[in-house]
Amino acid sequence: MPPPFTRMPPLAPGMRIGLYGGSFNPAHEAHRAASLLALKKLRLDRVWWLVTPGNPLKDNRALPPLDRRLQQARAVAAHPALLPTGLEAGLGTRFSHDTVAALVRRYPSVHFVWLMGADNLASFHRWQHWRAIAGLVPMAIIDRPGCTFPAMASPAATALARWRLPEREAGALPLMRPPAWVFLHGLKSPVSSTRIREAGEG
Repeated sequence: MPPPFTRMPPLAPGMRIGLYGGSFNPAHEAHRAASLLALKKLRLDRVWWLVTPGNPLKDNRALPPLDRRLQQARAVAAHPALLPTGLEAGLGTRFSHDTVAALVRRYPSVHFVWLMGADNLASFHRWQHWRAIAGLVPMAIIDRPGCTFPAMASPAATALARWRLPEREAGALPLMRPPAWVFLHGLKSPVSSTRIREAGEG
């Protein structure tokens, strides 16, 4: 029997669920603030923090165990609509595309939205099957300090420009047919997991 933290969180047809992937090493207040911003502006029912077993684009040798990062993420989330989960370990997926494809296939009546920070949009074109991710679910990009211009000038943003929604229409995004995306402003926290680790606070 798989560990409880790798099981699928509760969900129901018609729900609007944000998918926020990352190593969460460690989870911090900026993750929480970004999730609450998306929850409000996109009118989501839940935001799942997809705490990855290991980021394929990073060196994972020093990565703490999944259950420890999940426990810490739950303490930071501290909100009934924010659900840290190790479901990728349960699905056996390593790449975001495979996770999204599996969820969309299994739960076609749930409205999933991919959430990511502006720093990730800047490098999104390096992700495996990034165009396919944009074709599977709507996406919301959350601004981060110093990342706005690199994100919006990135190859992915340029390629997807014609499908960008005005921010004032963000509430309609979860019900839209992909590709569709929105850039959300209003979050300017300088906190990052990398800075926390470098400072020895994580």
